[in-house]
Amino acid sequence: MNKSQRIKVISNILNKQYQTTPVPLNHKDPFTLLIAVLLSAQCTDERVNKVTPILFSKADTPKKIINLSEKEIYKIIKPCGLGPQKSKAILGLSKILIRNYKGRVPKDLEKLEELPGVGHKTASVVSNQAFGIPAFPVDTHIHRLSQRWGLTKGKNVLQTEKDLKNSFPEVKWGKLHLQMIYWGRQFCTARACWGLECKICKSCYPKRKKRFIHKRP
Repeated sequence: MNKSQRIKVISNILNKQYQTTPVPLNHKDPFTLLIAVLLSAQCTDERVNKVTPILFSKADTPKKIINLSEKEIYKIIKPCGLGPQKSKAILGLSKILIRNYKGRVPKDLEKLEELPGVGHKTASVVSNQAFGIPAFPVDTHIHRLSQRWGLTKGKNVLQTEKDLKNSFPEVKWGKLHLQMIYWGRQFCTARACWGLECKICKSCYPKRKKRFIHKRP
């Protein structure tokens, strides 16, 4: 099976399994989404969704955030891990949003990436899910699936992102990003499947016998 055939198989399976793709992080606007995505780094969405209601009940806008101290923010978000860095970033980006953007989250990817604690993946998620701008956010999990499914030979997430964008129509990027996340969590986890067990892996590589060896980002 060549790459074009694998792309068709993958798309059909994912579209059948996930006709709708709700955003897994609870939020009400671009700012609360930005904070939730920032908190999700090295943390599960489930845990983030337990922490953000506590934080947002106290402060859900940049103007309200800056009335909290780093210590107060840290105390709330500590369960998400990397508390000192994340609390500093939340306070810092809130100040920048007020100073430079009238308290609003910018749509532009490069401007988002300039905010403290906001990397390319986080900026891509916010740009796509908050503003509907085409983006294909790639984290280590999507990087892993893309390798298992023969969609990339990239050694890093940026190369994988480029390969995925070249493989699928722009209009499908955002939904496919979420479909891959859901599939990876449900059927093709980091410590299971190994390119051998889930329907997509078996469909794409029916003759594969040994565990797939990943190229780590």
